[in-house]
Amino acid sequence: QVQLVESGGGLVQAGGSLRLSCAASGRTLSSYGMGWFRQAPGKEREYVGAISRSTGNTYYADSVKGRFTISRDNAKNTMYLQMNSLKPEDTAVYYCAATYSDYDFRVDEYAQWGQGTQVTVSS
Repeated sequence: QVQLVESGGGLVQAGGSLRLSCAASGRTLSSYGMGWFRQAPGKEREYVGAISRSTGNTYYADSVKGRFTISRDNAKNTMYLQMNSLKPEDTAVYYCAATYSDYDFRVDEYAQWGQGTQVTVSS
């Protein structure tokens, strides 16, 4: 099984940027479809975006499209989430996750999860 550790969260003003990292160990990250999810207080965990295991193509939720970018560095066994033009509604705990599927937007399709990293966007 792959182990995942997120980092890079923090407090940022609206309009600012953050880059989250998801470091994998135990297995090669490129063996999995990978996703980013987030969960705000009192809300369900929601899909942010994913990167295909086979093609490296990326997919995004409408709420972040054009502002967030997912990338993967196979040499470092790490996935990234570059977040630009952040809004207060982006405030949440962000999780990376691994799926045996090529990619997916459904929470239940992901077998391995990191511990999460807090992102807070002030207005």
